Amino acid sequence: MCGRFVQKSDLRQIAPLFKAAVVESDVQPRYNITPRQPIAVVMEKGQRKIVTMKWGLVPDWAKDETIANKLINARSETVTEKPSFRDSYKKRRCLIIADGFYEWQASGITKKPFFICMKDDSPFGMAGLYDVWTNPAGEKITTCTIITTEANELMKPIHHRMPVILDAKDYDVWLNVEVTPADKLQNLLRPCGPDLLKAHEVSLLVNNPRNNAPDCILPVG
Repeated sequence: MCGRFVQKSDLRQIAPLFKAAVVESDVQPRYNITPRQPIAVVMEKGQRKIVTMKWGLVPDWAKDETIANKLINARSETVTEKPSFRDSYKKRRCLIIADGFYEWQASGITKKPFFICMKDDSPFGMAGLYDVWTNPAGEKITTCTIITTEANELMKPIHHRMPVILDAKDYDVWLNVEVTPADKLQNLLRPCGPDLLKAHEVSLLVNNPRNNAPDCILPVG
């Protein structure tokens, strides 16, 4: 799974990496993002732009927002089948901007947190889905989820799952729901090459969601 991640890059500076013509999001850099928080997401609807969504998908048919806590991730193996995700997979695909993510490695009775990012420290896009839910007051809330897949060789010693990190050349295919049919996308939902990533153990600071500082991603020691 992917339960914590980092967005620290300046959105206006990195917009060209995602071919985003407009930046509507004003979320500030965060080093310890937790579910239900606002995050920066790339979507394409008329034009490609970076917008703000809440992490944790709430399907449009949901009775309330509590379901979001169970839908922060969507498994690539079942995303076409699950009622919560299959319609979004066809019509509402997005990229979750990230500078890295956290995962915890089981170590006896404790768990060690690790930070995983690109070898060159560049931001990347995780495959995501979004939906729009209307609350009882009539307010429309846009929420999203991160698609996960089996771990690559770098991740396997840490955890058996990881987010789907898309190659930049595949962003267009993933985002263009008008042109790309959903049944042609499964080959994208695979682990990225382990040679693209690096990982290091970090301190237990990240275990506390209230900690949001660059210290969270520093190597132990």
